[in-house]
Amino acid sequence: MDLYPRHLLFAVVLLSFAVSPAQAEAWRLVKDEDGIQVYLHKVAGSGYQAYRGVATLNTDVQTLLKLQDDVDASCAWIHSCRQQRLVSSDHEYSWVYSRFNAPWPVAPRDSVVRVATERGADGSVTRLLHGAADHLPEQKGFIRVSKLEGFWRFTPKGAGQVEVVYQVHTEPGGSVPSWLANSFVVDAPYETLSALRERAEKP
Repeated sequence: MDLYPRHLLFAVVLLSFAVSPAQAEAWRLVKDEDGIQVYLHKVAGSGYQAYRGVATLNTDVQTLLKLQDDVDASCAWIHSCRQQRLVSSDHEYSWVYSRFNAPWPVAPRDSVVRVATERGADGSVTRLLHGAADHLPEQKGFIRVSKLEGFWRFTPKGAGQVEVVYQVHTEPGGSVPSWLANSFVVDAPYETLSALRERAEKP
């Protein structure tokens, strides 16, 4: 049984929006290194760009799901993650609470994310991420991420390979210097996919 239950209709609608042709045309490649591509996209009405990381890993979908389902341990390969835990789950959704480091003098952030899972006919698995800031009370010493939308998508490509797409847009809450915001949207997908690959491709 998956840690993150299925919720097909929500997943299909959000994924269709996320990768529609109009959206895809606006993505800009900003980094292509060591087999990982990072794209950025300006979001209307937001001062923060969305990011998308893409990589093909020498592994299988089940290995990736196992790494992701170990919520506490997955913090070790998610960029800037300080602590993470599963809050609750039901037959439609799971809720995950995370804390993130930030360089001084920026206050550390935390987030609550609602996760839904869709399985495709091609063997792909997509996990839809939706910020649920009000699901838990705010925690002392942390600024709550006010909005978050994104997804993970694992698509088998044959010959022991999986294409991984990791896409997120957030409103981090509070004040974040432009230099940090610009650095994070590149580092987050790149470093996360790099660390995930290291673990997924272990013999």
